[in-house]
Amino acid sequence: MKSRRTSVLLSTALAIGGLVMASVVDAQPPQVVKRADAERGVVHVGDEAPNFMLRDLEGNVISLSQLKGKVVLLNFWATWCGPCRVEMPAMEQLYRTLPRGQFEILAVSTDPQGVAVTRPFQKQMGFTFPILHDSEYRVGLAYGARTIPITFMVDRQGVVRQKIFGARDWDSPEARSLIHALMKS
Repeated sequence: MKSRRTSVLLSTALAIGGLVMASVVDAQPPQVVKRADAERGVVHVGDEAPNFMLRDLEGNVISLSQLKGKVVLLNFWATWCGPCRVEMPAMEQLYRTLPRGQFEILAVSTDPQGVAVTRPFQKQMGFTFPILHDSEYRVGLAYGARTIPITFMVDRQGVVRQKIFGARDWDSPEARSLIHALMKS
């Protein structure tokens, strides 16, 4: 259950940061991807999600391709990002309630310090979803993640179905509805 305090904190943090909570979807048809976009690494809705391999907190290599068959919430974030920190408890709540066989979260940290800052943050917050490290921001750039937080919803076939800019309440009925719809397809 979402508490009123969490909602107020999320709204306040987003207002202070000058950000608007939105689920802006990149609606450009995939067949019209411009050459410049491809060269810059911009991923559009309908594109196949670029595969990557990154290390988690334990040093294990995780690739997006190994999760084919699951719906993946791919979130780019950093420990210093206020809106990122505010949305992550709702991501944890979502992660704890959905089946691992059908759904996965990959939280890709862009912190240059890597594990030195993400491990204490993860322990302090009690997060159980996988935190991966993109310290050089190569994967983020490949996805066109120019701002954070940004989330890509990837379907079971590995296709990007939504591109969501800014923080979101991942425990909301709308977010759950989106994920359940992707899990059914």
